Amino acid sequence: MSTNRVLAYLAEHQQRHLEQLCDWLRIPSISSVAEHRDDVRRAASFAADELRDLGLATEIIETGGHPLVYAESEQRPDRKTLLFYGHYDVQPVVPLDLWQQPPFEPLLRDGRIYARGASDDKGQVYCHLKAVEAYVRQNLPLPVNVKFIIEGEEECGGHGIERFTDANRKRLACDAVVISDTTLYNAETPAVCYSLKGLSYFEIRLRGPAADLHSGSFGGTVQNPGNAICEIVAQLKDGDGRCRVPGFYDDVLDLDAAERAAFAALNYTDDVLREETGAPGPFGERGYTTLERMWARPTCDVNGLSSGYGGEGAKTIIPATAVAKVSMRLVPKQRPAAIAAAFQRYVESICPPGVQCEVVNLHNADPVLIERDAPLMQAGLRALAAGFEAQPVFVREGGSIPIVGTFQRCLQVPVLLLGYGLSTDNIHSPNEKLEIRNFACGCRTSALLFKETAAPV
Repeated sequence: MSTNRVLAYLAEHQQRHLEQLCDWLRIPSISSVAEHRDDVRRAASFAADELRDLGLATEIIETGGHPLVYAESEQRPDRKTLLFYGHYDVQPVVPLDLWQQPPFEPLLRDGRIYARGASDDKGQVYCHLKAVEAYVRQNLPLPVNVKFIIEGEEECGGHGIERFTDANRKRLACDAVVISDTTLYNAETPAVCYSLKGLSYFEIRLRGPAADLHSGSFGGTVQNPGNAICEIVAQLKDGDGRCRVPGFYDDVLDLDAAERAAFAALNYTDDVLREETGAPGPFGERGYTTLERMWARPTCDVNGLSSGYGGEGAKTIIPATAVAKVSMRLVPKQRPAAIAAAFQRYVESICPPGVQCEVVNLHNADPVLIERDAPLMQAGLRALAAGFEAQPVFVREGGSIPIVGTFQRCLQVPVLLLGYGLSTDNIHSPNEKLEIRNFACGCRTSALLFKETAAPV
C-alpha cells in the first residue's frame, strides 16, 4: 500500500530529517529584535527552498514587516484542499545563563532536541513538510491538494498575515486549515484542540510627580504611583479569583455536561499541576476544577508590574510613574471589544486621586470554538490514533492563536488544531525542546492526515 511506503520512508529518513531541522533551528529568527531582521529573512528562505525542492509553486511575499512564505501543490479540482499554517519566527532567548547550551546550537540528547523554536513552531511545521516529502520522493500522488502559509511575525504581534488573508480569500480557499502550534494532552496521550481562549491585553500607565521625589522630603504630600498601581491591581479580582470588572461574565458560554464529564475523565490532579508549574498548589475561581478554569473559564492576570527603584540596596524615592500589564483570557461568546471597554471604564473608576491614569488596549483576539463532530476533526482523531499509536482525546487550550479567528472569518472553513508538542517543552523559556518521538509521530500523523481527509465521509 502507498501509505506503508510513505511511513517506511519517514522511518528510514528520520535522522536526516532531524539534521535538516537542526539547520533551520540554527537560524536565530527572533522577529521582535531588529538586529535579527536578516536572520528572520534567512529562515523564510530556508522554508521556501524546502517547499520549492518538493515541487510546490512557492514565493516569498513581502508584508511591510517580516515576509510570508506561500506555497501550493498542483490544485486538482477532484481533490480536497488543506491549507497548512505555521510560523518560522521565534521568541527572544534571554536569560541566556539558564540555557544548558547556546539556544541556536541544537542539542540532541536523551531523546530530545533542544533549541529555540524546536517546539514553537519550526519543529511542528517541519512535520508537515516532511510528510509531503515522503509522498514526493516515493513518486506517489498526494491524496489532497496542499497549500502552505508560513509567517514570520507570530511572536511579535505582526498583522501582515491577517491583512494578506483578508485580501487573498480566493487564493487561500480550501476545505480546511491545519495548524500545529498546540500540544498533546500529555506524553502518552495525543489530542485535538477544539477551543482557544481569546485575549484582551492592556497596559495601565500612571503618572504622579514630574520626576522621582525624595521620599523623606515629599513623602505624605503627593500620591505615590507605586502605591496607586497596587490599589488598582488589588481591585481587579476578589479573594476567590473572580474578575471584578462589571459585566465580565455576562456572555460566558458555560460548559455542557458532556464536556465536564470528558474533562473529569482526563484525571488532571493537583499533583500534576504542581509538577508542571512548580507552584505550591492550585488557586482560582470556586466551583470549577483546575482543568475547567484552565481551559473554559475567563481569566484576568497581571503580567508585569514596574515602578520606582528595583536595583541592589536602598533608594528612597517616590516614583514618578508606574505601569501594570494585564491580560484577560476570554472564552467563547465573550467579545473582546466589549470586555476591553468595560475594563477601561472600571480601571478609570477605581484609580486613586492624585495620579494621571492612561489605560491602553494593546491587543485583542477572538475566542475560538470548533465543532467536535465535524468531519475534519474526526479525520484528525484517526490520523493521531494511527500516527501516535494511542487513543487521542479532545482538549481545550488556555492560550490564544489570533490567526485562527481570522481564518474562520475570512475562509469560512473548519480549523484543525493538531499539536505535536508538550506543555513541558519550555516554549518561550530557556531550554525549549521537542521530543524526538513526537517529531517522528508528528510526521507520520501529517502523512496519514492526507489520506484520512481524502477518504469519503
